[in-house]
Amino acid sequence: MEPILNNDPELSGVLAELKQREPIFHRPECGMTRADFENMTVPDFWEVGASGRRYSRAAVLDALEKRYATPHTDEWEACDFHCRKLASDVFLLTYTLIQDDIRRTRRTTIWQRTADGWKIVYHQGTVVQDG
Repeated sequence: MEPILNNDPELSGVLAELKQREPIFHRPECGMTRADFENMTVPDFWEVGASGRRYSRAAVLDALEKRYATPHTDEWEACDFHCRKLASDVFLLTYTLIQDDIRRTRRTTIWQRTADGWKIVYHQGTVVQDG
């Protein structure tokens, strides 16, 4: 397989900002409450989980609220970030997420820069079987 092209140098600032927000919903400095998660997403946000199942914004917010009701820690490593501009203030960010040294997924997030800050439009995770 051919390697993915390098990031556009003009997007280095955007890439740096978005890397600080990934993995989404797992950055305490971005907030950990339902209100924080609502503020991070556009009203019609949705995602496709690693299972291939589609989740509405409401379903994601409900799951996050339950997850963060009890303190916990995750050992995750995010790497291989790439950023592509899709429209004037819309960007596609892709990366690899390694969870607890056991599970590897490819992640895709569509981000929109708004007057209120960065908002997540869409997210998807796909389990990687080999490397």
